[in-house]
Amino acid sequence: MTISHTPHAIVLLTAMQALAGSALAQNQQPGNAEQVLPPVSVSASRMSGEAADSAGIGSFGQVPLQATPAAVSVITRQEMQERGIRQTTDLLRLDASLNEAYNAIGYAEQFSIRGFNLDNASSYRKDGMEIAADASIPLENKERIEVLKGLAGLQAGIATPGGIANYVTKRPTAETLRTVTLEARERGTLYGAIDLGGRFDDRRFGYRINAAAEKLRSYVRGADGERQFVSGAFDWRLTPQALLQLDLDYQHKSQLSVPGFQLINGTDLPTGVSPRTNLNNQPWSRPVKTDSANVGLRLDYQFNADWNGSVAVNRHSFRRDDFAAFPFGCAAGGLFFGFCANGDYDVYDYQSEDEAKSLLATQAMLQGRFATGALAHAATVGVSTLRRRDDFGDCVYGTADCLGSASNGTSNLYAPVAVAPSAIRTGTVRLRRSGDEHSLFANDIISLSEAVKLHAGVRYTHIERDQYDPAGARVSRHDQGYFLPNVALAYSPRTDWTAYASYAQGLEHGGVAPLFAANANQALDPSKSRQIELGIKMAVADQWQLAAALFQIRKPLEYTDADFAYVRNGDAEHRGLELSAQGRATRNLSVGVSLMALDTRQENTGVASFDGKRTTNVPRFKSIVHLDYAVPQLTGLALNGSWQYAGSKAFSPDNSVTVPGYHLFNIGARYSTRVGGMATTLRASIDNVADKFYWRDVTQSLGGYLFPGAPRTFRVSAQFDF
Repeated sequence: MTISHTPHAIVLLTAMQALAGSALAQNQQPGNAEQVLPPVSVSASRMSGEAADSAGIGSFGQVPLQATPAAVSVITRQEMQERGIRQTTDLLRLDASLNEAYNAIGYAEQFSIRGFNLDNASSYRKDGMEIAADASIPLENKERIEVLKGLAGLQAGIATPGGIANYVTKRPTAETLRTVTLEARERGTLYGAIDLGGRFDDRRFGYRINAAAEKLRSYVRGADGERQFVSGAFDWRLTPQALLQLDLDYQHKSQLSVPGFQLINGTDLPTGVSPRTNLNNQPWSRPVKTDSANVGLRLDYQFNADWNGSVAVNRHSFRRDDFAAFPFGCAAGGLFFGFCANGDYDVYDYQSEDEAKSLLATQAMLQGRFATGALAHAATVGVSTLRRRDDFGDCVYGTADCLGSASNGTSNLYAPVAVAPSAIRTGTVRLRRSGDEHSLFANDIISLSEAVKLHAGVRYTHIERDQYDPAGARVSRHDQGYFLPNVALAYSPRTDWTAYASYAQGLEHGGVAPLFAANANQALDPSKSRQIELGIKMAVADQWQLAAALFQIRKPLEYTDADFAYVRNGDAEHRGLELSAQGRATRNLSVGVSLMALDTRQENTGVASFDGKRTTNVPRFKSIVHLDYAVPQLTGLALNGSWQYAGSKAFSPDNSVTVPGYHLFNIGARYSTRVGGMATTLRASIDNVADKFYWRDVTQSLGGYLFPGAPRTFRVSAQFDF
């Protein structure tokens, strides 16, 4: 699919076409629908607080969460609606294992799981297929988000040790679906979305259309923008055994990005600053513009009652114009990482136009059940490929290219000053990084007895990765294969609880050296990580879902050394305990709890000030509690609230600077009624009720930046179902 700028009207035109097509189909004569099997369809539950009971990400296929020997969170469409989740990082309000990691407003979303940053190039999937997350992933056409916490070598091949996020696309519904959502947020943010689903008169064909438009007015002054999105998903029951699925989506987003703050004098946390301040506030500041698109095709075939297969392909395209008036350092005070003591900072004109990425992913899989003597097997075998191409030119940074430059001038944290922009532009855009991955995988769930199952699997992944200089000459090549085993033993003496122990190996791409490094823009070779996990999952009286996981993950450590070289040296070891509970405390009160205790440590770095210290930007303890109360005196009214606590986080690798922990409180309400015969749900919420100032993200990326959390914010919305 070729990416182009789509006018705002595409949202309305798509809705009108879908509605017209639906009306035409309803007026046609009925066909021979009774001769085929019912098509696959998905319908979201309208009951608040219901937990998902299966996921395809922890194992292959839709395996009950209760029996999956891995820590998996599933966020349903209903939860996204109730909590006002519009982007992936909003999930941080639901799962204590997730944290932010250079998550700048107006830029690509970035977060960590179990203390390990996810890789925007490899840690995200759409219906199990690789996509890039260099732009916010639209959620309007997603039925649920599945988050596998921990190593995913078997499931994904290449992914960072924190885990992977899988976005499951909405499918055509069995019954006609018409939903319109309107929303307003702080400072005039306006949002509208439509969701249309159903089947044509010939029941073999189904459709699902989603479209959205958004006027962005961030709580940060000046960080405004706009977004448009449209998608379509279509099913065709070719035969009673064969189902063909097609999905397409496109998103355009433009928004001024918001950089973080650096330490004052290189040693102290900024004081007297507001979370509404945007340091990207020069007269020549321009928004970051992104266009992304997906085209996916999948064929499922049921050979018999025991065996089925699938073939899938997905094409992901991405384009970005990246601009920022970027605050960095204090040359006058001799500070490379930090603002001057009086609040001065150097301003650099960063430009990188026409960046482009493309991913072509394919997968073929065969699943079935069989027996060998007294042992029953549930086996999966498959093959997958990925072709990745990254195109970009030498960026502008300051007054020259990105390999070294003087700043454009000096501004001040408390009294901004206008500086001149750069006169030069991005260099010639050409292929700079390419990769081809080929994988074979196999997994077998062996029933050793009625209560004991052995999960044994392995993936072999072969990587070919090349990097090129600005002239197009190849400067490095990596060509190697890796075996990634995964084994788990699960014990389920009863159907309502499972205990498991697992061992896994994972593989991740090497990090890319930052602009100021001696080896700027060069990616390190892939590296392997290892994980041991013990867990238990329980269902209590059909009212509560409980889970606990104890884990240890060890991976090679990457950082910028004293010579400004980006290197891999030493290890990062994370040991943690995750606890979660979700259910009904009373007939009217639903409760959700998520807890994470995490001990992180850097070892064997050869740098005395690093060894034994905590990993940066990760709290030792984080907890989230959600309450939802249906008011019995007024049918349709429900009140909700949440309390989030995060402990202190280390900012500097030597732990000399830490930021304090914080408590956040949020409240909300919804009212379900009928207006003009139409089912209507009204929602309102206030986040950070106490207007607490806190540092939400204190990353070492790009030399170290601190991002304040959002102040008190609100939203109101109306959902119409007809």
